Amino acid sequence: QVQLVESGGGLVQAGGSLRLSCAASGRTFSSSAMGWFRQAAGKEREFVAAISWSGGYTYYATPVKGRFTISRDNAKNTVYLQMNSLKPEDTAVYYCAAGSSPVVGRATYDYDYWGQGTQVTVSS
Repeated sequence: QVQLVESGGGLVQAGGSLRLSCAASGRTFSSSAMGWFRQAAGKEREFVAAISWSGGYTYYATPVKGRFTISRDNAKNTVYLQMNSLKPEDTAVYYCAAGSSPVVGRATYDYDYWGQGTQVTVSS
């Protein structure tokens, strides 16, 4: 059974940092793209960042570019999201996603496996 388990969320003041982790089990994703999405209360789930299977290519949504960094450790089957200079508008549940192919996408339908989400709250 494939599982993606996020951790690292919490409450932080504006300007602070958090590092999210997503550990995968049940299969290896070393040949697959992985990504992070977020969903704020009352809003649609939106793309945050994605990374290619090798880590050589990364993509970011405009609101987080320059502040967030996605990375992965294939030996640990884990993907990370370093979030710096956090803003109140970053408050959301953050979801890890993994694809079944190397194709790096920015849409939810590009990913087949999802974590349960971790809450990130940024206070002003």
